[in-house]
Amino acid sequence: MTERWERIGMVARWRPVHRGQAAVLRALCDRAAEALIGIGSANRYNVRNPFTLEETMDMIHLVLAGRENYRLIPVPDLDDGPRWRRLVLDLFGPLDCFVTANPYVASLLADDYPLLRPVDLVPPEERVAIEGRMVRRAMAQGDGWRDLVPPEVADYIAARRLDVRFRREFGLQTLALEAAIVG
Repeated sequence: MTERWERIGMVARWRPVHRGQAAVLRALCDRAAEALIGIGSANRYNVRNPFTLEETMDMIHLVLAGRENYRLIPVPDLDDGPRWRRLVLDLFGPLDCFVTANPYVASLLADDYPLLRPVDLVPPEERVAIEGRMVRRAMAQGDGWRDLVPPEVADYIAARRLDVRFRREFGLQTLALEAAIVG
């Protein structure tokens, strides 16, 4: 039997929402009466966060179309882990569990919530090994990114020419960061 919870929470950047995250978002809603979905780095617009808070919220709403048991919560970066932890506790309140793949976030919240990894929520046949970095790299290169995101997200990005904006504003920096990581 698949475990179900009353309230489950997660914070991620979701920029853009890719196929792996879409599976996690759906699993959050499927496994809980109420899913609290935090949009991390809500106050940042940069190479790692190349879509606005509103654009990110739109993408999540598209992926979760037809579901009503979730709430989006903007969670700003504070550059202060203990303060960020207190903010998350205030914003999310009591939870049955908190979902994170981030070891630092896990260390901050381990004494406050039972922790789960996103992969633990998603059935094996629905898991997709994609990271946001892969999508941003493909978008910077100008091709292949549409296959990494759900069709509704790809259509949203393309219709608003957000991929063109991304390449113009962050393309070279994204490719340079990738070269530095690989090299």
